[in-house]
Amino acid sequence: MSSKNQTLGEFIIENQSAFRYTSGELSRLLNSLRLAAKVVNHEVNKAGLIDILGAAGDVNIQGENQQKLDVYANEVFIKTLTKRNIVCGIASEEEDDFIAINSQDENHQNKYIVLIDPLDGSSNIDVNVSVGTIFSIYRGVTPVGTPVTIKDFLQKGSEQVAAGYIVYGTSTMLVYTTGHGVNGFTLNPAIGSFYLSHPNMKFPENGNIYSVNEGNYLDFPLGIKKYIKYCQEEAEDRPYTSRYIGSLVSDFHRNMIKGGIYMYPKGSRNPNGKLRLLYECNPMAFLAEQAGGKSSDGYLRTLDVMPTSLHQRVPFVCGSKQMVEKAEEFMIEFGE
Repeated sequence: MSSKNQTLGEFIIENQSAFRYTSGELSRLLNSLRLAAKVVNHEVNKAGLIDILGAAGDVNIQGENQQKLDVYANEVFIKTLTKRNIVCGIASEEEDDFIAINSQDENHQNKYIVLIDPLDGSSNIDVNVSVGTIFSIYRGVTPVGTPVTIKDFLQKGSEQVAAGYIVYGTSTMLVYTTGHGVNGFTLNPAIGSFYLSHPNMKFPENGNIYSVNEGNYLDFPLGIKKYIKYCQEEAEDRPYTSRYIGSLVSDFHRNMIKGGIYMYPKGSRNPNGKLRLLYECNPMAFLAEQAGGKSSDGYLRTLDVMPTSLHQRVPFVCGSKQMVEKAEEFMIEFGE
């Protein structure tokens, strides 16, 4: 029986048998992510004291300016995952291509693929706003012991075996699912351990928060514009409250606890949407569904989208089930 004084390591071991693949490798993988999160958290928390703030001077594959902490977090997670002889491939939002892991053991049985956004919302770090890490885990589809290929990474979100995020905020939390509900663990910085603080997390069926960058309103599809006006109307349960941090992890985390919807639709400036399917949308959609929420592109379930490229972008609507369904109604009625 899980309890709030249980550590993340204890929780992983206790619930390992509930996972359909019981080899123990997934537990080791989650523990590696936990370790990397603690290292990144330490650096984030002293960001104002060392030369880790600001732009790194490089541009990533998405054409976005990389922040110094982006580069640091990317290196930490890749190094931690690579050294533990658990994964056969890694893809990062900050890397142009996937990384094939060549195990020192020629007979290795590594079968897991990790896709990661090392530091979501990093442009907020200079102003001391919460940022996070998002991760997604799959089983590879190429034969165990052979080099990974692009098809190992281009799997539907419904094939994920685990996903989660770390939010580096007023407290640092690791939230994850292996397909058996969502649980949140808070870091006790005094002893360096994550403790179960939010067991069996659930989205409220409905909510009163909508999260969208309204500065892009004129660029939104008509269906989303109509839904935003619906959120703002005077009614028995409205207007809703507008809350937008600009860090997907932070916005999603708040909405899951309090009830709300997050939207990043497509527009003329982002004709395919802005968020990455593999690094952001799929893991958050998996978490949302496991927590009783819903996620789609306005029409199609996010987890049913077949990826076609490593850095594919898609529109994203995610949150409390009734709110997402209402937004979909407006998209179906008014469309683009």
